[in-house]
Amino acid sequence: MARTCLTIILAAGEGTRMRSRRSKVLHEVAGLSLLGHVMRAAGAAGGEAQVVVVGRNAAEVEAEARRHAGDIGIVEQTERLGTGHAVLAARQAIARGHDDVLVVFGDSPLLTADTLTRLRRPLAEGAAVAVLGFRTQNPHGYGRLIEKDGELVAIREEKDATQAERRIDFCNGGIMGLAGAHALALLEAIGNDNAKGEYYLTDCVEIARARGLAVRAIEADAAELLGVNDRGDLAAIEALWQQARRRAMLLSGVSLQAPETVYFSHDTEIGADTLIEPHVWFGPGTRIGEQAEIRAFSHIEGAALGDGAVVGPFARIRPGSRLEAGAKVGNFCETKNALIEAGAKVNHLSYIGDARVGAKANIGAGTITCNYDGANKFFTDIGRGAFIGSDSALVAPVTIGDGAYVASGSVIVADVPADALAIARGRQVNKDGYGKVIRERNAAIKAAGKAKPKG
Repeated sequence: MARTCLTIILAAGEGTRMRSRRSKVLHEVAGLSLLGHVMRAAGAAGGEAQVVVVGRNAAEVEAEARRHAGDIGIVEQTERLGTGHAVLAARQAIARGHDDVLVVFGDSPLLTADTLTRLRRPLAEGAAVAVLGFRTQNPHGYGRLIEKDGELVAIREEKDATQAERRIDFCNGGIMGLAGAHALALLEAIGNDNAKGEYYLTDCVEIARARGLAVRAIEADAAELLGVNDRGDLAAIEALWQQARRRAMLLSGVSLQAPETVYFSHDTEIGADTLIEPHVWFGPGTRIGEQAEIRAFSHIEGAALGDGAVVGPFARIRPGSRLEAGAKVGNFCETKNALIEAGAKVNHLSYIGDARVGAKANIGAGTITCNYDGANKFFTDIGRGAFIGSDSALVAPVTIGDGAYVASGSVIVADVPADALAIARGRQVNKDGYGKVIRERNAAIKAAGKAKPKG
């Protein structure tokens, strides 16, 4: 759409029903703030300029907004005098003369770029105002959108509606588009002659109609317009978001054995023919290739997994981890800031942090990289084809050469050359008959303890 667009995001609400020290718009769905979801949708719909109207926790909200857009304006609504008043806090940005001005809420994370693009189309066709509405079988409490001959003629609040109007199921979603050429004049004409003494954005419809300007309504899915008022709403929207993403994953060729138990983040990427078993959680920043296998009860965040990689069950893949093609990290293993090269195996009960595991190397059960001394992190480098015996501790910084072996139970504190065998444990000593001596001694101690008088 070859038109400029300003998106004004209303994020100044108190959010008292959230009962939180954080601003409502900073709470997250799928690992991304409510504000972040809205800003991304607006940007994808061509809203190259955005203004966020802030109030509570203004500094924190501004910081979050600047994470998601470059051309961003921040204005503060110092008084809460209605939606029309909030939009006019962005007066200077509106006066710059963008073709379209969109007004959205910062707590509507299901709103899509496609819907915002459709909202802009009537403006491109000459309408001065475009209103986003939805249909519901239970319209009670919502303002009704009253249309005639394809034009929106009024937004009627429930208390003011006639019996016939109350039967209308097309309701106001609160999101509005204004033609830039008329936006400021319409907004400045809004009055506060009402019971609450507030300035309502919806008054733009009647003002535009009175001036002979065209007003249109666009229908969206009701779920897209859901806002967050309390933590129950937040949970419900999270569930809707996850349901939609699971469906999208299935349609893209990803197998989910128990879809309702898998949780994705906003940016999770998974290739076709990958299998996801039940109860898997994907945190932000996760990319998985094709034909991988994520077994049950695994937790993956900030990681990249190559084609054919296998993880779990009960594995934790932490940020900075990278598994190349065919690598395996098995049950009750944890990785962090680690490169597991192609075909390498970390199969059982191991921790690999700040490390490289070379291609086709094998890490035995119970192996740990001792990467932290209480103040600093150090690196462990395990070469190609190396074999680390079970219950070994690799004290970083240390290098295990290509093809080297580490004997089970070793504590490695020095580099191991390629193709060498390292043994770092106490020599075994057998003392004949001592097993019997120990048993008899223990039995005598136990019997003496029982023989002591009580009290």
